[in-house]
Formats: sequence, C-alpha cells, structure tokens
Amino acid sequence: MADTMQFDLVSPERRLASLQASAVQIPGADGDMTAMPDHAPTITTLRPGILRVESAEGTSEYLVTGGFAEIGAGSLSVLAERALPVTEVNREHIDEMIEEARTAHAETKESGDHTIVDDAAKLLADMEALGTHMGLATESRAAAP
Repeated sequence: MADTMQFDLVSPERRLASLQASAVQIPGADGDMTAMPDHAPTITTLRPGILRVESAEGTSEYLVTGGFAEIGAGSLSVLAERALPVTEVNREHIDEMIEEARTAHAETKESGDHTIVDDAAKLLADMEALGTHMGLATESRAAAP
C-alpha cells in the first residue's frame, strides 16, 4: 500500500495545490468522505464546505463552493467551481458567496421548477452554514429569505 497519493486542486482562477497527500477530506454532495491512498476509484460532486488535505507539510484547508472530485489509481483531482485557501477567506468572500446563492434562489423561485428551487435553497443554506462554521457569520445572514 502506498503512503501517499497525488492530489491536485484547481479552480477556474488558478491551481491551488499539487502535492503528495496522505488523506483528503472531501465535502461530498452525498456526505463527507475521506480519500486515502489505494481508495476505490470514485467520482463525486462537491457541496460548499471545507476540503482538508493532510501531507508531509501539515494540514491545509480550502473553502470550496462546489465542483467534482475524481479519485483514481494513486491520485485525487478536485475541480472546484470556486476554491480559496481558508487562510485567505474573509467576511467579504462569504458575504459575496451568500449573496450569489440568495440571488440564484430568488431567480429559481420565479421559474416554478421546485427541484431547482430546492437545490438553490440547499446551496444558500450550505453557504450560510459554512460562514457560521468559519466564524464569519453576520446578523444579516441569520434571517433566511
């Protein structure tokens, strides 16, 4: 069994990580999961959350808003819709992401497609919970639209 796997994290803006990792905790749409070397091949969608990477250099954390993770033979690639190192995230980032989720929710409510409305409401709830988890919640976010 190998001790590490190749881990790559990219977003449309930039490549955030490319390193050997011993474990990666993924905020999967169907639940959190931890990928380790020799993990079974899997593809999963991501929900907004914190992606944690354990490597010889220590633990790194990244905020992701969605995307896909592909676990292959000795590798894990994450293609994130948006990703930022947690150390770079501030209240403005969270507020912007929540506002985008609120706008998407309001627009989908007008469409009348309940499946899309439910998805948008889930995204909004996930973004608000993420802000609270990171200690970046504000009173204005406490009231749901």
